[in-house]
Amino acid sequence: MNRIVHLALKVENLEKSTEFYEKVFGFKEVETKKTRDHISRHMTDGNLDFTLMKYDEGTRSAESLAAGEKPCIHHFAVEVEDLEASVAGLQKYGCEIVSDPGVIPVKFRAPDGIVAEIVPAARYKKLKAAT
Repeated sequence: MNRIVHLALKVENLEKSTEFYEKVFGFKEVETKKTRDHISRHMTDGNLDFTLMKYDEGTRSAESLAAGEKPCIHHFAVEVEDLEASVAGLQKYGCEIVSDPGVIPVKFRAPDGIVAEIVPAARYKKLKAAT
């Protein structure tokens, strides 16, 4: 079965973004290293390699501009057990809630303006194991 095992976000403020994902969602830092023209901070939720990338000032490489000049990804989803507590965490960090009130999933702008969403447990169907 194919599955997503890595997601990278281009950010402008590595420390602020790291703190946000650690404090709001409990992600853990695994490794931080310099790679070519950027710093990669690898984090995990226990299953997914979730990487924050901060490009060196003035970098204009094809890779650095591949997804645009600014911090970006279209969106990603984080499944949470307590939607209300997670919304409170987002608000504590000044995140703009993009979704209309009461709409689930709750889309928001994370640090650096990246669009993401939180969803309640079991929002997305999973394939049943073959018997």
